[in-house]
Amino acid sequence: MKQLLLIILVLLVACKPTQKEYDLIYTNGTIVDGLGNERFFGDIGIKGDKIVKVSKEKINPALAETVVDIRGKIISPGFIDSHAHIQTTIHQFPQPENFLRQGITTICASLHSGDQPYPIDDYALSLKVAPNVAFFSGLNWTRKKVIGLENRPATTAELDSMKYYVEQSMKQGALGFSVGLIYVPGLYASTAEITALSKVAAKYNGIYVTHMRNEGSGLLASIRETIRIAKEANMPAQINHFKAAGVAQFGLASKGLAIVDSARNAGMDISVDVYPYTAANTYSYILFPAWALDGGTAELAKRLKDKQLRKRIESDMRAIIMNDETGEELWRIQFNSIPADTLFNGKTLEDYVKAKGYPNNLDGGIQAIIDLELKGGFLAIYHEMDEQDVINILKYPYSMIETDGDLVHPEKSIFPHPRSYGSFPRVIARYVREMKVLKLEEAIKKMTSMPANQIKQYHRGRIQEGAYADVIVFDFDKIQDKATYTDSKKYAEGIEQMLINGVFVIKNAKLTNNTPGVWLHNKSVQRYYTLHQK
Repeated sequence: MKQLLLIILVLLVACKPTQKEYDLIYTNGTIVDGLGNERFFGDIGIKGDKIVKVSKEKINPALAETVVDIRGKIISPGFIDSHAHIQTTIHQFPQPENFLRQGITTICASLHSGDQPYPIDDYALSLKVAPNVAFFSGLNWTRKKVIGLENRPATTAELDSMKYYVEQSMKQGALGFSVGLIYVPGLYASTAEITALSKVAAKYNGIYVTHMRNEGSGLLASIRETIRIAKEANMPAQINHFKAAGVAQFGLASKGLAIVDSARNAGMDISVDVYPYTAANTYSYILFPAWALDGGTAELAKRLKDKQLRKRIESDMRAIIMNDETGEELWRIQFNSIPADTLFNGKTLEDYVKAKGYPNNLDGGIQAIIDLELKGGFLAIYHEMDEQDVINILKYPYSMIETDGDLVHPEKSIFPHPRSYGSFPRVIARYVREMKVLKLEEAIKKMTSMPANQIKQYHRGRIQEGAYADVIVFDFDKIQDKATYTDSKKYAEGIEQMLINGVFVIKNAKLTNNTPGVWLHNKSVQRYYTLHQK
């Protein structure tokens, strides 16, 4: 009887399927590792959510549950978007297709004008989404919560309250402190106030991320302010969507980068990011002087009824438009969305003034802008940068890539900036493949390990044994942005495979509807969240 039982046991063990060493092998791929090294031909083995084998030799296919032959294709880390507008709405977009189709596997919500989720941890832990996400503490949300929209310094008590919210956000997992200094109410904050709040984030190893106070005629002074804040707070700084904005500033980007370099040479950790387009995208109220916006639209309307104040507002608007924005050519302002007149979504300010009977000149444009602002304002694309400046920023060794993009439903009426659909593929298609401004290895590094290191995620953004399996496969000859300024709701093409944390999100160029994304939070509170999730 014992012998029979032994025989049965042996047979059961023999019949039990053995677990494979790898869940997936990508074989015969051209590997661009994200670290800037030369591409090489090889295989990658994945187990669970990790890359466990990277080999220039063929990995035995019998050791894997699944083998995918990607001969002739590039395999690289998934792209990390350093700045996009997802902070309070990503839960509505479990499959943010306009980002995923670009090859983006991680999205950082370094917010400027927008609100932040609060508590961050409650929101982040509730998410079931495809990409990885990261959140920041925000000046504008914090100031609005404590002071409102008033143009005045914070009192001591108010500053203490703002410090409290920044500290709580950092404890909840924020990766740093983010500011939008051209937006109400952030533009009312002094350098000293921003520094005091940044110091709170620095205590938790946070980074300082900025939409600077001025990207046009005050560009160089704004860079120096950024450096001063980072130095006094003793923390790394990242300048979002670095640019020389305004027709009057064409060619100024190189001087700005020289200032960044001088800070780096002095031992500071300062970097920039950029989207590969010559047009910005923001709200209409940035065309108004800050003093006129104190108290919001209702107070602006009162001031405009005063003849002397209106004359002053119009004069200041002319200076802003000429010195910092699009200049006198009205076609350079292209509407994303005009709630008061949606027929002009996608059209230009020149189209609008002609149709509505305003003079077709800058004075007429200013009158139209004022009238539209009082009817709810607008969101617009501002054609105000020079491509050579964009190229110089892309070539800068310490620049990364971002979209500055929005979560977009293709069927909705808003006319998005093409950057929301095409930024990352455009860098490869235009600036690597066509113009040869960058080598592919260099461009991929700017999209992967550099932003991963910036947010202290050292096991992402690289094809390396032990790294998380955030991986994409694409055809170098076919990857292409399709969105244009006149037809912007077009998904990028060429991303054939995408893994996020070892799970297929794109397979054979189709979305799988899997939601393997995780929240990338401040590592100093990792133990708290481990307990919290239990």
